[in-house]
Amino acid sequence: MRTGSEPTTARSPLRTRFWLSVWGLVWTIFGTVAFALAGRPGWAAACAVLWLIVTIDMTMILRHIRQGPHYQPGPDVPPYRPPEHRHP
Repeated sequence: MRTGSEPTTARSPLRTRFWLSVWGLVWTIFGTVAFALAGRPGWAAACAVLWLIVTIDMTMILRHIRQGPHYQPGPDVPPYRPPEHRHP
């Protein structure tokens, strides 16, 4: 049932985000190494920065997965209740 509060109470598919982060991690590591070996230090640095961002994102995703059903609900966890009143 749609309540109209979905944008504020949406839940993220954390396992999907985790596997996309793994994919990004593999490509950023590959890009960093490949550009470093090709003698392109600017591109290697850009890939290294993305590698850091992906690693931080993956850490947060794993933290949320480990926090339990609040962040990774199953079919037995009911949806969040919408706010009782809206702020103008």
